[in-house]
Amino acid sequence: MEIIENIDEWRQAFAQWQQTHSGSDTAEGYPLVKNRQAPFAQARRALPMLNLALISSAGAYLDGTDPFDAASARGDLTFREIPSEIEAEDLRFTARGYDAAAVRQDINAQVPLNRLVEFEQNGIIGQLNPVFWSLAGHIPDAAGLNDELLPKLLQRIQRYDVHAVLLVPASRLCHQSLSLIARGLEQTGIPTMMLAVDKEVVEKVRPPRAALYQGDCGSVAGQPNFPEHQRRILDEALRLIEPMDQAGSRRLSVVLESAVEKQRGER
Repeated sequence: MEIIENIDEWRQAFAQWQQTHSGSDTAEGYPLVKNRQAPFAQARRALPMLNLALISSAGAYLDGTDPFDAASARGDLTFREIPSEIEAEDLRFTARGYDAAAVRQDINAQVPLNRLVEFEQNGIIGQLNPVFWSLAGHIPDAAGLNDELLPKLLQRIQRYDVHAVLLVPASRLCHQSLSLIARGLEQTGIPTMMLAVDKEVVEKVRPPRAALYQGDCGSVAGQPNFPEHQRRILDEALRLIEPMDQAGSRRLSVVLESAVEKQRGER
């Protein structure tokens, strides 16, 4: 099973789209990848025993290093490997395709390292992988992602004893990019969970596991400076990894709970 079914047909559609679009704006006519099936890797360990890795597409990079290329018509087909113990003030963001206001207020809105460290300390997960992977996920060239970025990323991830991967997209097109990466990971036998707020992209691209809720691009891991909201999203999503026995998406209940809190004046 390929991460892009009928990839040659998609390449043709993308080439036709490029003739009339610069590639910098995918709002009109962009040919989203469409897959019929999804690979699926059964979780072999309970959540409290997992070494969980994080992939974020918010364009995070270390201060003082080269930023991602936000001008590339194809998208930046590189990634960064960053220590999970990094301080928030040492990260910068190449924000393409999403508003970075939330993540600049609170990195946990897109790069939920603090929440995942809490989960490790509380025994919800076994451990957080010592590094996480960052990319600028607004990548129009999905075939390029398949050919260039994915093999190198998989090679790096396989150097670690990773038992499952959490993927957090930042923009609409990031949902496609991380869905494709999740498909590649599960083909290698690593279970995944992707947070998602764009139902249309998820239904077309078909990541193996997606946790959908009514949220916003730019704060897909939860509203900034609202740690309880972030904890609920992550906890509910991660607890779906083990019991899911086939590919698909699940609706989270966190929105309803947060709305009730707001009505009560608790938020």
